[in-house]
Amino acid sequence: MGCKLNYAETSTYERGFQAAGWDVVPWTQQADVYLINTCAVTETAEKKSRNLIRRAHKTAPDARIVVTGCYAQLRREQLLALDGVWRVFGADEKSQILNIAGGYQRSSERPAEAVSDEGGLIGREPQGDNRGAEPTSNGPRVAMGFEARASTSAVFGAYSTGERTRSFLKVQDGCNNYCAYCTVPYARGGSRNLPICECVKMAREIAAQGVKEVVLTGVNTGDFGRTTGESFLDLLKALNEVEGIERYRISSIEPNLITPEIIDWIAAETKFQPHFHIPLQSGSDTLLKRVGRRYDTALFASRIDYIRQAMERPGKPLVFFGIDVIVGLPGESEELFQETYRFLKERIRPAFIHVFPYSRRPGTRAAEWKDQVKDSVKTERVARLEALCQELHDAFTASNKGVHTEVLWESSVKGGLMGGYTANYLRVEKPWDSALVNTLEEIVL
Repeated sequence: MGCKLNYAETSTYERGFQAAGWDVVPWTQQADVYLINTCAVTETAEKKSRNLIRRAHKTAPDARIVVTGCYAQLRREQLLALDGVWRVFGADEKSQILNIAGGYQRSSERPAEAVSDEGGLIGREPQGDNRGAEPTSNGPRVAMGFEARASTSAVFGAYSTGERTRSFLKVQDGCNNYCAYCTVPYARGGSRNLPICECVKMAREIAAQGVKEVVLTGVNTGDFGRTTGESFLDLLKALNEVEGIERYRISSIEPNLITPEIIDWIAAETKFQPHFHIPLQSGSDTLLKRVGRRYDTALFASRIDYIRQAMERPGKPLVFFGIDVIVGLPGESEELFQETYRFLKERIRPAFIHVFPYSRRPGTRAAEWKDQVKDSVKTERVARLEALCQELHDAFTASNKGVHTEVLWESSVKGGLMGGYTANYLRVEKPWDSALVNTLEEIVL
């Protein structure tokens, strides 16, 4: 469930089970063990996670259901109460998950409640008072009502497999920002990262499988280096040297962390593509300040301008900007929403807007604010931004007409056509040709 980070982690679990001799079966078939990697970013995500657990139990009532992910960290007791759930592993315990391969064999003849914690198999209870807390300048202070706040300092290294052309590589985890609406720092812990040498090792493993494109993922990817003393730019430079990988993309990076130095280096004929996913959340400085974002619209616009000036050239692909926006944050009046709308349409003009209605998350500061926006108003504003997204995407596509670029062709086929993405993330199709799968081809848009 959820983000690309969960996708990379789930894929890594899958490889681990297969290496231990287990067979991975489709969800339509019965299994002995189900592993569900949950999401808690919205109320809907939590509901989908619960429904998936119930679906697994209905399909195979005697199966052992193992749950991990953000929901598992924040609401352990809720999940343990669901029928069929055997183990719950929070953020601190992800490295233990693969131990259940052996644990299941040892305990399969005993009732679940009689199973001991051999080998650290049972998701352990929080040690001491590490319940979620409202941040201060010195860290957590006031209990926020989560069953357990992630306190891990370790990073579970992960990357996805299964696609012939693209892999998601996890390089960072956690966040220190504590934005008023967000549960992520409580679910995933503080900002931390793998050392560059480990990231390069995983990239080489990916390259050895013939994958040509890597997408860097993390909770706060640009904060890389906080725990190792390295820099995000040092990481990019090291990955750029990995043989076999032809393309890199950065899945998401905060506007204040994509520095001019990083932009200048990417623009200097590197493997990193003219494609950026940058969260805005609101185009209103009033709301940005209130929820604790670490930039204002002036800084955001200046970063977009700098990237365009550094990377866009006549005849070359325009930079694709995907922008995250939360609609209906507490206190978002029609006037403040219009500030966001105008900022996107008149100032930024991104290629795509990822629109999310604000979800009131129990335990966050914003959930306690009295000026909540009605769901009907959120729905109407989401529709307006989605219409703007279509308008802007159509304009971006038209602006790239006649541009020379490369497409990485994928193996999937639909209606006799194969598809792929350009350097600047435009989707294109052509008649199926097996010889082109996982190759880069120069085209004119």
